[in-house]
Amino acid sequence: MRMNEANVGGAVTRLRRAQGQLAGVIAMIESGEDCANVLTQLAALSKALDRAGFTLVASGLRYCQAAQERGEEPPMSAAELEKLFLALA
Repeated sequence: MRMNEANVGGAVTRLRRAQGQLAGVIAMIESGEDCANVLTQLAALSKALDRAGFTLVASGLRYCQAAQERGEEPPMSAAELEKLFLALA
């Protein structure tokens, strides 16, 4: 399934925010920030990446379901989407 901004929901926005968070975490480490603060921000970054991934899988599910409802062959099978979902879990 081809990805484009129209069918991936807010995943691109989430990833751009995560990119900023990652830069912030790197800066915290480089400046010698407290370990607990760095790990708190790293956990938030990890959660943001997970949510972006789950948004992509959910968009794929909706896209494939819509294709099926139109009588078309979906670009990915349910098994393929499940495998992608489990890779994130």
